Amino acid sequence: MSQLLFIFDMDDVLYDYDWRLRMAGMTELTGMPLEELRRRWWHDEGEWAAEAGEFATPEGYLSAFQEAIGMPIDEDDWVRVRGSAMTPWPESLAAVRRASELGRVTLLTNNGALAAKHLPALAPELVELFGDHLFTSSDYGARKPDPVVFERVLKAYDTAPADAFFADDLAVNVAGAASIGIATHLFTSSGALRAAIDEFAVARRANAD
Repeated sequence: MSQLLFIFDMDDVLYDYDWRLRMAGMTELTGMPLEELRRRWWHDEGEWAAEAGEFATPEGYLSAFQEAIGMPIDEDDWVRVRGSAMTPWPESLAAVRRASELGRVTLLTNNGALAAKHLPALAPELVELFGDHLFTSSDYGARKPDPVVFERVLKAYDTAPADAFFADDLAVNVAGAASIGIATHLFTSSGALRAAIDEFAVARRANAD
């Protein structure tokens, strides 16, 4: 049997991610209300484009963000605000550790190049678990739920769809992975995630026998 690949989303799977808390931090930083922040950046041509690799470097992301917001934003402040919205879920991290005993683990989070640069600081608990396999969608030049991003992950790890497992909290992202034959799990709880990981590994072993 080929080595299994376990692909994990980050926000609201491994960490509690309070997007409104992040936006409150951005409001404090910029003086702009949520509606204005959305109008200027959190849309298809801003953040979502960044997640798909439109701004390929951290510097390019920050420059585009500052231009959209209309003021200079310190990189450290951006990271601080992003990180303030994240709280690790120990039981989910334990599920990743279990997956690492059964195969390889990799991260796939919809984020841009600036978040990619700072993932070890934003999610320090993941460094031990994932090592150098902390990736954002921008690293692959496509964002979930586009099947292309999943195809590129499989290619990077030389893994067949049947040997891959993907967990995410959004049904649309799960459907994107499932559309190319990846085994998927819609996250509802850390306990269910752990069980799904074990079930997938058992099923793959059974198919290989």
